[in-house]
Amino acid sequence: QVQFLESGGGLVQPGGSLRLSCAASGISFSIRNMAWYRQAPGKQRVEVARASPGGTEVYADSVKGRFTISRDDVKKEVHLQMDRLNPEDTAVYYCNRQPPLAANWGQGTQVTVSA
Repeated sequence: QVQFLESGGGLVQPGGSLRLSCAASGISFSIRNMAWYRQAPGKQRVEVARASPGGTEVYADSVKGRFTISRDDVKKEVHLQMDRLNPEDTAVYYCNRQPPLAANWGQGTQVTVSA
């Protein structure tokens, strides 16, 4: 059974940092693109960062230079280091394959950026 378990969210002030983690199970992790997505209130879920098995990273323009994705193929984990956070980063963050498995979204982790 495919599962993604996200953690690490919380409340942070503008300009602060958070590190999100995702533990994956039930997939051939090492051969898959993995990605972080986010869904802000009233908006569609969008991809923010992607990491290929070969190490290529792709970022949405809105987070480029502030977020860093990393993966551990042995532990089947993917992380998202988020720096210089701003209120527009407030959302529920999810990890999944890229392209995503629609039937296997996890609970996500809430990130709130507010003073």
